[in-house]
Amino acid sequence: MESNAVLLESKSSPINLLNEMHQLRLLGHLCDVTVSVEYQGVRAEFVAHKAVLAATSKFFKEVFLNEKGMDGPRTNVFLNEVQVADFASFLEFVYTAKVEVEEDRVQRMLEIAEKLKCLDLSETCFQLKKQMLESVLLELQNFSESQSSEEESSTQPSALLDSKAAAVAEADQAGCPLAPPDGPADRPSSGASPEIPAAKSKEKM
Repeated sequence: MESNAVLLESKSSPINLLNEMHQLRLLGHLCDVTVSVEYQGVRAEFVAHKAVLAATSKFFKEVFLNEKGMDGPRTNVFLNEVQVADFASFLEFVYTAKVEVEEDRVQRMLEIAEKLKCLDLSETCFQLKKQMLESVLLELQNFSESQSSEEESSTQPSALLDSKAAAVAEADQAGCPLAPPDGPADRPSSGASPEIPAAKSKEKM
């Protein structure tokens, strides 16, 4: 009698495998490739495992599969125009599936991912750049909304002044003076001739 097949699957095995390979690399154990990186006179060497690099980077996979012979106990690979810090971050990512970098280095990490044909790192950088762009757009939107609300609040007093000016104009057209008739022109005539002030001024001259 045949028994039914069951699936034995470990959720932690991939993480444990990555962590163990990362520790082996940091200790220099079982490493079979040395990557020399040089950029503007700054040079550094990194030891790693061919299997890990080939599994995460098509560039290294092609290099290792096409190599004709071993240079010694380790294969040497030379990379030009790659900054030391960027390749160190690349190695940490392929061995741990995560790495912390400054925001201004995200574009450089995307470039090295494309140069080394690392699809996982390329997609991660692309998603992060998308999130950063969305956050910047959201900040700009909030800033523009706050500016427009400030402009609306500043235009309200001028609107009140305009309404007052319109009221004054309407009162003038209706013949209703808003000011009290204190001026000499508004007082009723007392019968005195308007020529009297002129006569006095002649006498003075």
